Amino acid sequence: MNNPKDRIKVGISACLLGAPVRYNGGHKQSYLCKDVLSQYFEYIPICPEEAIGLGTPREPIHLIGNPISPRAVGTVNPELDVTERLTTFGQHTAARLNDLCGYILMQKSPSCGMERVKVYQAPKHPVLHKGVGLFAAALMQAQPNLPVEEEGRLNDPVLRENFITRVFAYAEWRQLLKTGLSRKKLYDFHARYKYQLMANSPSDCAALGRLLANNQRVRLGVLATNYFSYFMSALKKIANRGSHTNVLQHISGYIKQSLSADEKQELQTLITQYRTGAVPLIAPLTLLKHHLKRHPNRYITNQVYLQPHPENLGLRNAI
Repeated sequence: MNNPKDRIKVGISACLLGAPVRYNGGHKQSYLCKDVLSQYFEYIPICPEEAIGLGTPREPIHLIGNPISPRAVGTVNPELDVTERLTTFGQHTAARLNDLCGYILMQKSPSCGMERVKVYQAPKHPVLHKGVGLFAAALMQAQPNLPVEEEGRLNDPVLRENFITRVFAYAEWRQLLKTGLSRKKLYDFHARYKYQLMANSPSDCAALGRLLANNQRVRLGVLATNYFSYFMSALKKIANRGSHTNVLQHISGYIKQSLSADEKQELQTLITQYRTGAVPLIAPLTLLKHHLKRHPNRYITNQVYLQPHPENLGLRNAI
């Protein structure tokens, strides 16, 4: 995706790209975001605190009160209350940037933190790590299907692969809508994602299939909206070695009749080694792709699971 027009639009906390917008005039530049994912993502950088008029440098803010509905106030001057401003800005951003396919947030921030943000209680009461940044909360409430993740959590290879898979799936869905949705396109979309869904959540994969099969008389727009919400919820669930192994066995079943006894044994050995943690997912996948080139199967070759994101990101080398 060297052509900027092909990059996927993703929102991001501006400090993660090196912008000096933090309360102390610093930044939290992320190598992963700025130098790696920028090959594929067109970033829309935003600092909510700066956007609502707080200067840089500035008095820090923190969350206080009820973790479910905290207030954002100054750490020095508690009369500085930006609760409504941050929430409103999050709502407006979600409405204005309705073409985003993902969002990367700064962790632990009272404005941008996605989870486990400190919420300060009354004097002599402990700090609770149960809050959500007010901008992030408003954004996620307004766009519940949007893939959202914190930069810190992206250091976990499993969470990183899951998030980027969701971003590319979200972008593909948007492209599908642009070309004009039909029932056939919806069914084909689901068919292509069958094994990816099975890896994330076998039960949701089956339920989504039933949703399409049992609602043929439901208006297409309603069906598509319901399907996509369920689809993104399913993809958010974390695949594990057991569910990946199940998918690998299903896919290998399509070509086993074309393989020699030695080739079958080699493939099964690699799948077992993956299941037990001896090799990463890329090992059995590479061998499967090799056999599929020699023994093509259109249905399997079209499966997103084989390549849900660009290969040179190497995301499956570490899971």
